[in-house]
Amino acid sequence: MNTEIIGIILMFAITITLAIPLGRYIGKIFSNEKTGLDKILNPIDKPFYKLSGIDPEKEMNWKQHLMALLTINLVWFFIAMFVLTNMSWLPLNPDNNPSMSGDLAFNTAVSFITNTNLQHYSGETGMSYLGQLTLMLWQFISAACGIAIAAVVFSAMKERTTDKLGNFYFFFVRSCTRILLPIAVLVASLLAMNGVPMTFEGKDSITSLQGDKVEVSRGPVAAFVAIKHLGTNGGGFFGPNSAHPFENPNYITNVIEIVTQMLIPLAMIFAMGYIIKRRKLSWMVFGVMTIGFLLLMVPTVISEVNGNPTISNMGISQAMGNMEGKEVRFGSAASAYWSIATTVISTGSINSMHDSFMPLSGMNQLLGMMVNCFYGGVGVGFLNFYIFIILAVFISGLMVGRTPEFLGKKIEAREMKIAMMIALLHPFLILVGTAIASYTYAHHPETYAGWLNNPGFHGFSEMLYEFTSSSANNGSGFEGLGDNTPFWNIACGIVMLMARYLPIIGPVAIAGSLAAKKYIPESAGTLKTDTSTFGLMIFAVIAIVAALSFFPALALGPIAEYFSL
Repeated sequence: MNTEIIGIILMFAITITLAIPLGRYIGKIFSNEKTGLDKILNPIDKPFYKLSGIDPEKEMNWKQHLMALLTINLVWFFIAMFVLTNMSWLPLNPDNNPSMSGDLAFNTAVSFITNTNLQHYSGETGMSYLGQLTLMLWQFISAACGIAIAAVVFSAMKERTTDKLGNFYFFFVRSCTRILLPIAVLVASLLAMNGVPMTFEGKDSITSLQGDKVEVSRGPVAAFVAIKHLGTNGGGFFGPNSAHPFENPNYITNVIEIVTQMLIPLAMIFAMGYIIKRRKLSWMVFGVMTIGFLLLMVPTVISEVNGNPTISNMGISQAMGNMEGKEVRFGSAASAYWSIATTVISTGSINSMHDSFMPLSGMNQLLGMMVNCFYGGVGVGFLNFYIFIILAVFISGLMVGRTPEFLGKKIEAREMKIAMMIALLHPFLILVGTAIASYTYAHHPETYAGWLNNPGFHGFSEMLYEFTSSSANNGSGFEGLGDNTPFWNIACGIVMLMARYLPIIGPVAIAGSLAAKKYIPESAGTLKTDTSTFGLMIFAVIAIVAALSFFPALALGPIAEYFSL
């Protein structure tokens, strides 16, 4: 067990060690400074600009950035819908898998375009290779959109007065060619060398040790898995996701995948500090996020390592911890670490079944998504945290009798109204969705009997988790829920759309509004926002908002289940 704990510490240390220089590199990219890859990648960028008729040097205001983002996402949505509903006759379908129904295709297209990757299907039986490659493309696109829009906010945070915040297409293309593609190629190569398949051949027939003939699914898995983690997408090539031995064969690939999914979210924090020339602020943000992450991760690891007390009371040894729903090749500690990392960062990939975790571990997974700003997804994780910075600045200003200012710009009624609407949107979507599902199931239990394999407290948690995962753009699930139904496909699709784009529009609108205001130099009366004291204030605001919003729902689900053991 000590070895497993050392493995967790090593994985986190490797991530931070790589994230700091990567953050500096990302900062240089978006500051349009020279990097060592420019000579190789500039010729790759230019054809994209030329074919699309885009001038990457033409600067946009915040509204033009949002219009560009929403327009291209709408186009990609229709392309995805066409492919998913016509896979049966389109090429690259060696296993003759069927096309998707309209409601499932809607859910899947929305899911991958919004960087959620909630999967109400099993990839090996529900997708052709063309469908998988299409979704893999969206995993690049959605991640690049998140990184690009974060670059817009970073540009707005600089100490100046302007309405010109760079060019969205410039940020987007560079996110793809200079960040996502090179690292994804490296990670895919490492995975392929460790046994992850990379082929376009169909199912392979093998004979098992018992003498049975088995059809084994395969495909271009290594490339898919690399970008699913790097872009905090999380969608698995196979139904069991990274618990499947073809997606995650051994402990080495497990380390590669967990480091990969945490890498860019952490690096974006340091990129922010480099771009706005405030490294102390970036370390403060990193510290608050890390404290939040550790407060969720450490209790979860302890809970899973100690095992299930009910089983212990039966006299059954749990030397390996709570191993229900976990892979022996990873162990309980590494699985617990992954479960919090993937819910905090919004990747949503799994290497164990979250439905089988201890109740309080499940609560911590839910809290990671409910807070949705401890690291978060690529780019948008900082945008969510940015909202809490604005709230903390305003509250702190009122408490000490100073004008609320952030980076030399006054925060006024308009910014606060937007921040409050975005802060309340997340709990609204989760709690209203869960309430509707609970009411529907409670009043028509026979009609919707297929929804829940575990009624009672845990069944409520399954429905709460599904809407939480959808609203947090996470995509993981308590898989006791029968979710491939019109209700869940459409309801979760609507939640994913609202939870993806409104929390992007809000922070960008605030950043654009602040950027256009007159810069006020710091003075003796300026509230310092890069100190540990202010960091504690942000953490308190996050904790209070999360506690007030979600404690009643958690009390009805995982907390009640814990006391019923």
